[in-house]
Amino acid sequence: MPDGPQAPGSASLANPRYWWYQARSDLMHAVFARYLHPGHHLLDVGSADGPSVGWLVAGIRRTAVDLDPGGLEEGDICASVTALPFRDAAFDVVSAFDVVEHIPSEAAVISELRRVARPGGVLLVSVPAYQWAWTSFDVAAGHHRRYTRRRLVAAVEAAGLRVERATYAFASTMPLFIADRVGSRLGLRRPEDPAATRLPAWLDRWLIKVSRVDRWLLRRTDLPFGSSIFLAARVPGEPAHPPGDAS
Repeated sequence: MPDGPQAPGSASLANPRYWWYQARSDLMHAVFARYLHPGHHLLDVGSADGPSVGWLVAGIRRTAVDLDPGGLEEGDICASVTALPFRDAAFDVVSAFDVVEHIPSEAAVISELRRVARPGGVLLVSVPAYQWAWTSFDVAAGHHRRYTRRRLVAAVEAAGLRVERATYAFASTMPLFIADRVGSRLGLRRPEDPAATRLPAWLDRWLIKVSRVDRWLLRRTDLPFGSSIFLAARVPGEPAHPPGDAS
């Protein structure tokens, strides 16, 4: 059971109803909604597809950046996360959902995300968890590494941000995740094209229901384990101009 097919070229565009995308949207809302407010200008890096951002609160101005033009809409931009075509301190909130692990240099990508966030602004990040869970799926997905919470926090703090929340997610489906990864390691299941991952409809529905345990918990506390990590960090300083003013 992959922790979300994330192949180069936005695999979720080909498979948007996969349970993991729907569940992740709910879990992100539980963790990240408090950092977004009407009038904010959000730069959404590497997630131009709907499953990543369906949870966003009303009144947010969103600009998407992605290397894959397939999910971009009018006003969005096709560009690399390591060379964002924006001035410094342009956005109230910068998000990178399952992006950082795709870039060879984590320091370079986090530094670039920080560059375009305003003083007092917020960086929202999600990454896959645990290097021990590395399989051929990660290779097919274009990953360079997986994370622990400690490693992600250290990387973000090294870029000069102040971490406000860092939690694992998908704890409730962790037993199935472990079984899937062990099966892959033992050769009991064949490598899949991440964009083509399919499950029976009943299993999709069941996994979404199980993940609601995480949603309930994440609204109240951090989770000590899980197959993903969510992090929110703040750029030091006070905004030089009102939220949403990108001039």
